[in-house]
Amino acid sequence: MIHAVLHDAKDTVAVAVVEGITAGTDLNAWIMDEDKVIQVKARQDIPIGHKVAMKDMKTGDTVFKYGVDIGKVVADIQAGQHAHVHNIKTKRW
Repeated sequence: MIHAVLHDAKDTVAVAVVEGITAGTDLNAWIMDEDKVIQVKARQDIPIGHKVAMKDMKTGDTVFKYGVDIGKVVADIQAGQHAHVHNIKTKRW
């Protein structure tokens, strides 16, 4: 089962595409551009449509989604954690 999708191998977050992802779930994430599946263990519940970190990121790191810079990390994130407005902000302001 595919739990999350990322477009590019350099993406640091994937989008949850199923409901009910709970902490401890072994996630399968499909990299669309490479037609490859990678795994990460969910460290937190991840709501459908939300981002899950695919790698550890430190404050100040750039976040990539869809192969594009979508912002910066404002609180350290571990692989498998929920990545959202509490730990990622736009670089625009």
